[in-house]
Amino acid sequence: MDIYASTLSPALDIGTGCYLLFVAVLSIIGNLLVLIMAYKRSSRMKPPELLSVNLAVTDLGAAVTMYPLAVASAWSHHWLGGDVTCFYYGLAGFFFGVASIMNLTVLAIVRFIVSLNLQSTREKISWKKMKILCLWTWLYALIWALFPALGWGRYGPEPFGLSCSLAWGQMKHEGFSFVISMFSFNLVVPSVIIICCYFGIAIKLHFTYKKSMNNCNRIPNIVKLHRRLLIIAVLISVGFIACWAPYSLVSMWSILRDSSTIPPEVSLLPCMFAKSSTVYNPMIYYIFSQSFKREVKQLRRMCLGFISCHVSNSINDNTIYMVSADIKPKIAARSTLQEMTASDMVTSG
Repeated sequence: MDIYASTLSPALDIGTGCYLLFVAVLSIIGNLLVLIMAYKRSSRMKPPELLSVNLAVTDLGAAVTMYPLAVASAWSHHWLGGDVTCFYYGLAGFFFGVASIMNLTVLAIVRFIVSLNLQSTREKISWKKMKILCLWTWLYALIWALFPALGWGRYGPEPFGLSCSLAWGQMKHEGFSFVISMFSFNLVVPSVIIICCYFGIAIKLHFTYKKSMNNCNRIPNIVKLHRRLLIIAVLISVGFIACWAPYSLVSMWSILRDSSTIPPEVSLLPCMFAKSSTVYNPMIYYIFSQSFKREVKQLRRMCLGFISCHVSNSINDNTIYMVSADIKPKIAARSTLQEMTASDMVTSG
């Protein structure tokens, strides 16, 4: 029996390939736009914004290095390259997946630290520390991705034959400790940290809001801005976890039960849904960030030759750290509209 032959119908193979191609194109375009906008405002970036850049690089890397092979295999009705490419694809998928969840975890912790003193203009995390944190997410992901190559865990084809990942069914006995550790340290613990951090931020914003209403009957601009950034950060984290949750459940079922009881068509859906996680972040930025949407439209017009490329250089584009407790009322009142339309493309404080 050829383990790399598709167990799906030819029509479903073609449909899967078209879907993956669509996801790849959207992911590459969307995350490239995020990186372009970050580059154009690089001179005004704050250290925590590096996490948003890091997350875009992670999603872009997955789309570029993995999806073309999956599309070609789907249209060929057979996994191309055999064991070598299957190992590569499984390692890459695990590597980028762990890097993404750990990046989101660090992002939640940083946002929580920033929220402890909303009115402070002092940088809470330096560029050096932020670069170390970003490097740590990549090294952590690389270590976990190499474990199966070193004998703890295993990579193998998915039941439907058109993708490769951790060989869940084969690790039921010999790699069960790896599975438990992997789920604990790369899904459960990060999810708990993310939930606790954003819950803590929400409580902090709530009490700051009540205090401001009692004192001056007006919501400070910094609270409004943090609230919008909190919404974006929560949506990004929830989107990623929601995309991977069905795949995680099916994978656990394959380990605890007989994986052959899951029809190939059923095992295909969670896998395809998980791959769509690389698309959502740019979409969330575009929907909820007025500045990101405006700059994308400006770039599009520039590409069409209508206007010269220009990205707003207002000091309020990155005002999360710019609003302090001692801002004069007159200045604060004049900058209210600017701050509410500030660049919330990034989800860091």
